[in-house]
Amino acid sequence: MSFTLDLKAFAEKAKANAEQVVQKVALDLTYAVIDRSPVGNPELWAANKTATEYNNEVKAHNAALRNDPANLTKNGRLKPGRLLKDGMDLVSGKGYVGGRFRGNWQVSIETPITENIERVDAGGGATKSAAVQIIQKFELGAGAIWIMNNLPYGPRLEYEGWSRQAPAGMVRVSVTEFQAFVNKAVSELEK
Repeated sequence: MSFTLDLKAFAEKAKANAEQVVQKVALDLTYAVIDRSPVGNPELWAANKTATEYNNEVKAHNAALRNDPANLTKNGRLKPGRLLKDGMDLVSGKGYVGGRFRGNWQVSIETPITENIERVDAGGGATKSAAVQIIQKFELGAGAIWIMNNLPYGPRLEYEGWSRQAPAGMVRVSVTEFQAFVNKAVSELEK
């Protein structure tokens, strides 16, 4: 089925509900982009490779100890002195908190936003809530709905595989689902 045929079906079914469909598709697309946006994870950074490997070996060692009944007390805990309590600190910068990129997604109608905001939102909930507030105000004829992230490293995340969490980017992957978002929004309309 082509994109054109789906739009024709959409137009026939959604005449009175076009705003609702556009809002739903915009929200679905925005949520997909936000959810795919990487959140800084120092364990994945190249600078922390040795520390992460060492810490994982300590975890594996302790797990192996727990698998040997000779190392356990009657209530299933490791006997005193058996647990290896060691690890290497990860390098992440003083006061680093992940979620700045995810929190910087902003939605506007008609005019794109050109500034950054200071929202840090690792889970994405506040960013999605802000998007809902804008998208619910959309009316047909108001112009385009813009989904923007103006942080300077955004293009590297989107196009250069700068994140192992999102090696193919966020926007390009989400846009491939556009037709599915339209089909879903139309199918959810009241008959």
